[in-house]
Amino acid sequence: MPLNPQAVYSRSRPDFAPFASRRSTVHSTNGIVSCTQPLAAAAGQRILMEGGNAADAAVAVAAALNVSEPSSTGIGGDMFCLFYEAKTKKVHSLNGSGRYPGNVTLEQVRKDLNLGPDEKKSIPMPSVLAATTPGAAAGWVDTVERFGSGKLSLEQILAPAIDMAEKGFIVSELASYFWQEGEELIRNASPNFRELLKPDPNAKDGVRSPRPGEIMKKPGLAKVFRLLAAEGKKGFYEGPVAEAIVQVVKDLGGYLSLDDLKYHAETGSQETEAISLKFTGQDIVKKQTPGTDGETNEGVEIWEHPPNGQGIVALMALGILEELERTGKIPLFTEDQHNSTEYLHAIIESLRIAFADAAWWVTDPDVEKVPSKELISREYLAERAKLFNPEKAADIVDHGSPAHNHCDTVYLAVTDKEGNGISFINSTYSGFGTGIIPQGCGFTLQNRGANFSLDPGHPNALAPRKRPYHTIIPAMITNCSDGSLHSVYGVMGGFMQPQGHVQVLLNMVAFNYHPQAALDAPRICIAAGSSESGNRTVYVEEGISEETVEGLKRLGHEIQVLKGWERGMFGRGQVIRCHHDDGHLIYSAGSDPRGDGMSIPVV
Repeated sequence: MPLNPQAVYSRSRPDFAPFASRRSTVHSTNGIVSCTQPLAAAAGQRILMEGGNAADAAVAVAAALNVSEPSSTGIGGDMFCLFYEAKTKKVHSLNGSGRYPGNVTLEQVRKDLNLGPDEKKSIPMPSVLAATTPGAAAGWVDTVERFGSGKLSLEQILAPAIDMAEKGFIVSELASYFWQEGEELIRNASPNFRELLKPDPNAKDGVRSPRPGEIMKKPGLAKVFRLLAAEGKKGFYEGPVAEAIVQVVKDLGGYLSLDDLKYHAETGSQETEAISLKFTGQDIVKKQTPGTDGETNEGVEIWEHPPNGQGIVALMALGILEELERTGKIPLFTEDQHNSTEYLHAIIESLRIAFADAAWWVTDPDVEKVPSKELISREYLAERAKLFNPEKAADIVDHGSPAHNHCDTVYLAVTDKEGNGISFINSTYSGFGTGIIPQGCGFTLQNRGANFSLDPGHPNALAPRKRPYHTIIPAMITNCSDGSLHSVYGVMGGFMQPQGHVQVLLNMVAFNYHPQAALDAPRICIAAGSSESGNRTVYVEEGISEETVEGLKRLGHEIQVLKGWERGMFGRGQVIRCHHDDGHLIYSAGSDPRGDGMSIPVV
C-alpha cells in the first residue's frame, strides 16, 4: 500500500543506506546522552537540563525507548547497569533481571513441550513458557533511588516518555522496519495485539505496523508509566498491571503468578560487584595520551556486569588476545592491519574460546556457583590461549550460541556535568520478546526463559525463581593510572554484544579511532552454533575487504558477508569518551550508524 505522496517517506521501506553519509563525534562539557532514538536522547537531555544526573537521565531514556522502539526494549523486560560515581571513582553494578516462575519445575516445562528423555531443545522464543518476571520496572526505580541525584521525582523523570506515549511520537526508519518484521508475532501472540499497532481501516483487522514518519500513540503504556511514577514498584508489581500480566500468561498456558511479581518487587534489583580486566595489550600504553586527569597512562581497566550476564566473554577474549601477543602468536597490529585476516582470525578464535566457557558457566550465581574470578585469571586464560592456532580455524564445536539473528536490545550511555557516567541496557530479548501484551498495558513480555538449558545436568538448567543466562551487558572503561573514567560504552544485539565490546574497544585503544569512527568500522559476528547444529559461520559486514574475506576462508572459516538491512546483526553501539583540556572535563560521543539514534550534548 503506497504512502502519502506528501510524506517524507514516499516508499514503505527505504534503503538501509541510500547514500554515503558520515557523522562527526559530538562533544560537550556538561554531559551527553547517546542512544538509538533521537526522541529518547532528547528526553534524557531534558532531564539533565532540569537538574537530574546521569542515572536519572538514563531511566528517562529507557522509558522513552520503550515508547519509540518497542521491538527492542520495554518495561516488560529486564535491565542491567554500571554507574561510575565521580566522587569516589567507584563503578557500581546493578542486576535488574527477573526470575522464572516459582511454581513450575524443569520436569513440568519439558512435559509441556513434549520433550523426550534425551531431547535438549530450548523453550521456543514465542512461547509463553519463555516469559520471565519483568525486572525493568524495579530496575528503573532502584536506579533512581540508589544512583539518582535526588533532585527529581520519578514522575518528573518519566514525564517525557508519558508525553510521547499520550500525545504521539513520530516513528523512525529502523523502528518502523523492526515493527513490520514483528507484526506477525504481535498478531499471533495474544488477543491484545491492537495495542501495539496503528489504526487503519484498510488494513487487516483495522490495524497495521506504523510506517516511518507516521505518528503513533500508546495510551495504555502511558497509564502504566503513570502508575509506576505515582506508586513506585507497587504500581507495576501489584494492582491492575500485575493482574493483567498474570491473566494473559495464565490464559496462554504459562505460570507467572501474582506471588512471583510481588516477590520480585520485595527482593528488588541486586547490587553486584562489577568484574574487570586490566588491559595493556597492543602497546596501548605508548599509544594513548595521558590519563583523564593528566596522570601517566598505565593502560585501561574494562568493567562488565558479572554473570548471569555474558560480559565475562568480552573480558576473557581480551585476556586471551593479550596472552597470544605475549607468547608471540599474534603481532602488535599496525593501523594497516585493522580488520585484516590475521587480526580478525585472532578476534574470532579468542571469542570462540570464551563463548565455549560461557555457554556452560554463565547462569544465576545465587543458584549455582559461577567461578568468575577464576575464568578471568591470567593463569586460566593462558591455558585457554593454547587452543589458538594462527594457521587455521580451531575445531571448537560445542560452544553454545555466540550469535543471534536479531538486534533486539537498547543500549544507552549518559554522562553528566558532575563527571558521573552510566552504562545502561534494557531489553525484551528477541524482537518484541514473546509478543504477548497484557490487556490495556501497551507493552510486551520478554522471552528470557528461552535462554535456559532444559538439560537437567546443566548449571544453567531451568529452575523455579532462577535467572537465566543473560545476553544484555553494559560496559565501562576506566584508566588504570588513577581510576578516572575513560569511556562509557556498549554494543547491543543478543550474543553479538561481547563481540562488539571487544571490537569497539580495540578500535579505540589499539587503533586510536575516535568514538564515532570506532562505531562506524565494519564488524564481524560469530554465528549461532552448537554441537547439534554444527553452524560454524562467521558473519562479516560489508566494508571489510575482499582480500580479508578470502584470507579467512583459507584459514577454514565459513564466511557470509552481510549487506544492507542484514547489517543489524552487528549490533548498535554507543560510546562516550572522556578527557581533560584547559581545566575542563570533556565528553566526546559517537552513535552507531546501524541505528536511528544520535548523541545529544547538553549546553
